[in-house]
Amino acid sequence: MSVHTASAALAVDDDPRRYERLSIIRLEDPEAIARAAKARRRHPGVRAHRQNFIVAADHPARGALAVGNDPVAMADRRQLLDRLQIALANPDVDGVLASPDIMDDLLLLGALEGKLLFGSMNRGGLSGLVNEFDDRFTGHTAAALEALGADGGKMLTRICLGDPDTVATLEATARAIDSLAERRLIAMVEPFLSVRENGKVRNDLSTNAVIKSVAIAEGLGATSAYTWMKLPVVADMERVMASTTMPTVLLGGDPEGSQDDVFASWQAALSLPGVQGLTVGRTLLYPQDGDVAGAVATAASLLHHTDSGHTGTGHTASGHTASGHTEPTRTEEASE
Repeated sequence: MSVHTASAALAVDDDPRRYERLSIIRLEDPEAIARAAKARRRHPGVRAHRQNFIVAADHPARGALAVGNDPVAMADRRQLLDRLQIALANPDVDGVLASPDIMDDLLLLGALEGKLLFGSMNRGGLSGLVNEFDDRFTGHTAAALEALGADGGKMLTRICLGDPDTVATLEATARAIDSLAERRLIAMVEPFLSVRENGKVRNDLSTNAVIKSVAIAEGLGATSAYTWMKLPVVADMERVMASTTMPTVLLGGDPEGSQDDVFASWQAALSLPGVQGLTVGRTLLYPQDGDVAGAVATAASLLHHTDSGHTGTGHTASGHTASGHTEPTRTEEASE
C-alpha cells in the first residue's frame, strides 16, 4: 500500500480521514517505512557556495507545541503534515529535520524525494520538565539514521552552569557526535547557555552567551570533522561567526517580532562567511499571516546560491554585510 505525494499546489483539506492511510499502513505493513527509505532518491549533497534550506519539525516530540500565543498550535498532526508537505513541495527546500514519527510519516507520503534528512536525536528534555536539562537521547540513533539513508542528526545542547544535569547532556552529546562521525554523518549541534527562571528554562540570546555556547559545543566529541553548528540569529552575528570554522545553519525559534523583521535579520546573517543556510520550523510552518507557501518562498529567496569563489574554502559571502545591530528575539522557548 502506498500514499501519493502531495502536489506543489496542495489545497487546504479539512477531511479528518485524509491521513487514515498512514494508520492503516502502520497497522498492516510497518516495514513499508524501511522500504520507502531505501527506495527514496537522495539529495545530491551539500557543497560550498550553495546555502541549504531545511525545515524543522521536531518540536512536538519534546512537548513544545506552542507557536506565539497558541499553546497547542502544533498539536494537530494532520495540520502539521499539511504544512510540511506545502513547504517540502517548494523545490528550493533542501530537506527536513524531524523526529522519527514525523520522518516516518513523510517517508510514507513520498514527500522526501531528493531531500536532505536530519533526524532529531535528543528529545528527553521535555518542555517544562522538572529536570529539563537532563536532555536524554530518546529519538533517532546514529545507526537508525544510517539505515534510513539520512544525512545527519541534530542534538539540542542546552548548557546551564547552575544545573548538574548539564554535564550528562554534554557527555551524551559527545558520544552522539562520535557515533555519527563513525558513519560519516553530520552532527548538527544546537547549543545554548540557558538558565531556569521562575520554573521555566530561558535561553540566553546575548551575543557573548551564544559565543560561549559555541566554544563549548564545538569542542565536544573525539572529532569535529562532521560537526555543524545550529545557531540563533542575535546581535553582532559577525562576532558569533568569528567564533567557529564549522558550517553553521541559522534557526528560527518562536519569534515575537514581525515576519518582515525576522526575514531581514536572516538576510543579514546569511551574508556572513560560514553560514550554510537555514534550519527553521515554526516561523515558516505557522506564519503570522497563515500563508505557509508564501513564507517558505520568501525565506528561500534569501539564500545565496553562488558557484564562484575559492573551491573548498567554505561559504563565500555575497556583497551584502550584516548590520551587526539586529536585536535578538527574546523568548522562553527559542530553541528548535
